[in-house]
Amino acid sequence: MKSKERPLSSVPKFIWSLLAIALCMQLFWHQYFIKPSQQIQPLSMPPSENVLRIFSFGDTTTSAKLLALWLQNFDVQQGYFLSYKQINYHALIAWLKLILALDPLTEYPLFSASYLYSSVQDEDKLRRMLDFIYNQTLVDPTRRWRWLAHAAIVAKHRLHDLPLALQYAETVAKHASKDMPDWVQQMHIFILEDMGELERARLEIGGLLASGTLTDPNEILFFQQRLHALEQKSNATDSIQRHE
Repeated sequence: MKSKERPLSSVPKFIWSLLAIALCMQLFWHQYFIKPSQQIQPLSMPPSENVLRIFSFGDTTTSAKLLALWLQNFDVQQGYFLSYKQINYHALIAWLKLILALDPLTEYPLFSASYLYSSVQDEDKLRRMLDFIYNQTLVDPTRRWRWLAHAAIVAKHRLHDLPLALQYAETVAKHASKDMPDWVQQMHIFILEDMGELERARLEIGGLLASGTLTDPNEILFFQQRLHALEQKSNATDSIQRHE
């Protein structure tokens, strides 16, 4: 009787590739990460990008997803949840950079940097994470602007660092794209006002109104009113200074 089993040669090549990647990655994790200890393990520095590319067999996108999944669950060890303050942020940022290097189109590293790891209650670590977001946004600002816009909000409201928030907001506005909401492009104007930079804010609003980029009548009216309010505020400030 003839066997109905299909020969191994009929299995698609991409299936073999995925199996090979999974096997190599499993061996790699056990060799590189798994320690025969019941203690909480610190986050170590990642291997080089070249090593990961070798183990990826050319499929760096799959490797990036596996790395992201592993990193996402790193803070759960032995049934214990690590706080972000307990994680080595120098190593964490190195891992996030590696994932982006393997798959530049992935959203995970910058999403987690913006909404997860930026919630750390440690100013130094928070600043390092925001710096990571800023530098990685500059690599592809037309796609990554939303993460820097969020970083500007964090810098303003969490760090109360208006100059840093302004730097981020101005960078976002500089790389404005069609899919970017108007409020994001104009965020730096309100930060300037918060900083007391009334003249600069007035110039920005005046330039915005003169450029013709605003088409919504409500937005035009809003900025006309803001410009008028800033002019009155600036005149009042000048008057006080002259009488001092």
